[in-house]
Amino acid sequence: MLAIMWIVLIGLVAGAIAKLLIPGKSSGGWILTAMLGIGGAFLGSWVGRRFPVFGPGQTGGILLSTLGAVALLILYHLLRRKKS
Repeated sequence: MLAIMWIVLIGLVAGAIAKLLIPGKSSGGWILTAMLGIGGAFLGSWVGRRFPVFGPGQTGGILLSTLGAVALLILYHLLRRKKS
């Protein structure tokens, strides 16, 4: 339970960092940024556990979480562009 709370907290920070790293205007606002950051943190933690980088109780950390959030933000922009 504590690991999930850390992932969410790190995800919020990672989402803000990813928003700063990816240029362009996003229509989602801070709610979408927070959701993508949290999703990126879960993605980063999953990747970190999948490859023997982190143990079962460890989170992905800010670096992998930010990379995951950037990947999700790019994917969001690509999908949004295709719909328009």
